[in-house]
Amino acid sequence: MVWFGFGFNGFRQIYKAVHSSEKKDYLEKNVEVKVTVPVRLASCNSDGTNEKAHDHDASTSKEVVCGKAEEKVIEIRASWSRRGTLILGADAHVCLSGFGTSAQTVCDCVPESRGCRDAQLTERHLTLLFGDRAECWSFDTWGGLPVWKMEFSEMAGMGSPVALPLVPGGYITTNPPMFRTLSPQLRAVSLALGLEHAVLLTASGSVYTWGLGSHGQLGHGGLEQEEEPRVVEALWGVAMAGVAAGSWHSASISTGGDMYTWGWNESGQLGMPARGLQEERKHTDQVEGTGSDTDGEDSRGVFISIQAFPALVDLPEDSEVTKVSCGSRHTAAVTGKGNLFTWGWGDYGQLGHGSSCSSDQPLHVDFFSDNALFVLDVVCGPWNTFVSVVEREQSES
Repeated sequence: MVWFGFGFNGFRQIYKAVHSSEKKDYLEKNVEVKVTVPVRLASCNSDGTNEKAHDHDASTSKEVVCGKAEEKVIEIRASWSRRGTLILGADAHVCLSGFGTSAQTVCDCVPESRGCRDAQLTERHLTLLFGDRAECWSFDTWGGLPVWKMEFSEMAGMGSPVALPLVPGGYITTNPPMFRTLSPQLRAVSLALGLEHAVLLTASGSVYTWGLGSHGQLGHGGLEQEEEPRVVEALWGVAMAGVAAGSWHSASISTGGDMYTWGWNESGQLGMPARGLQEERKHTDQVEGTGSDTDGEDSRGVFISIQAFPALVDLPEDSEVTKVSCGSRHTAAVTGKGNLFTWGWGDYGQLGHGSSCSSDQPLHVDFFSDNALFVLDVVCGPWNTFVSVVEREQSES
């Protein structure tokens, strides 16, 4: 399994794999701010060098990790200016790429992260989950002591391994006071945090939301704020398997592979007709002399600015969604057949279609199928996207 990245690269958080002979030139030249075509991400070694690899070779199962060749599982965490690489295994730790990274390295490994089980990355903090504690470190005051710490007895009371931002008894927020309680009766199994709202999945497959609702991102039909978790009644009776949250929009996928979105649709991030994109296309067509004189609605119906109830996303037939992730104003979904679809705001190439165009319809990312790659997972940063893949032959064996 290897990772690819595309989109905003203003701080070199999308550091592509290059041959060692090309490393110096790559480090010294101006790296493009917009990466519009997926590139394979470089692996981290203890001396800051990157592995020798070809961009499309996804067959390697053993790679060098901080000076050691070993089997590993890699997960990606992303904020606006940084990428966190969570390496799980015997020597689990987190490496950071992007803003603040040493000028001559691929990424910087975080000593305080040794032995961690999970990590959460925001613009200001790195939160680490261990077997007996959680710690939050500030990028503004790095070193010394964590700005927040909570100890617990080996995930006491948790029926299954917990994933951040969930911790025993509650969850970690993106701002102080950092920890907030959750009722154990909710039986939370997954939690996604938006800019000012939260989307929670329970063990029974129900979805709860709370926080700011001004853009319909809570899915309750109105724009009111909710102080406490409230079940999304429109999804009641349909078992959900995953949730995601963007800045002001939300998404969920059912156990049957259907996908629902709700909230703000200014950039088409819900996969519904957006007036701004229609006007942008119309202007482009007029400039290029290819447009028509017809005005009015999108062919799919009326334009949607705010969708306050969950709505089914129109994906191609036989597309059962297995993973979903939301950026600030874009959305990405992985299907059971290993295909990736993206839509929404694309100014920095975060949709992966080789351009900076936005889309209010789910579009297949051809790069991966064209290179015989099977997509396993997707993680959206605010303005970029990261995708893990294997070769299609591996996925079928």
